Amino acid sequence: MNFDQIALLLPERIRPSGRFLRFLLVGGINTAFGYCAFLACLWLGMHYTLAVAVATVLGVLFNFKSTGTLVFNSSNNRRLPRFIGVYAAIYLVNVTGIAALLRCGVSEWLGGLILILPCAILSYILNSRYVFSS
Repeated sequence: MNFDQIALLLPERIRPSGRFLRFLLVGGINTAFGYCAFLACLWLGMHYTLAVAVATVLGVLFNFKSTGTLVFNSSNNRRLPRFIGVYAAIYLVNVTGIAALLRCGVSEWLGGLILILPCAILSYILNSRYVFSS
């Protein structure tokens, strides 16, 4: 059973595309990698802004091929600058969100966890429209 067939099991009004389901699966793997890198950086004593930056850079390197190939069926390396641009935007959203959550008394690690889903959705939208658009 492929992702398009799995999507057909859901009611039409909430049915995602197979590509979006692949994005979620690949994104889950990429997110686990990036969040572990973020936690490792915090554990090493880095400020959360630097920890997010390091995790983002490592994540971009790890994610470009997996997302391009497995989600968008593209192995075109010329898309890398746009991909980096998307992740620069995601970085700014992530750091701004963590800063706002810190002001509300949320810890850095929990703030990073809370922002995973909103940043993933924004990443999908930006990648599908600006990096891997047909």
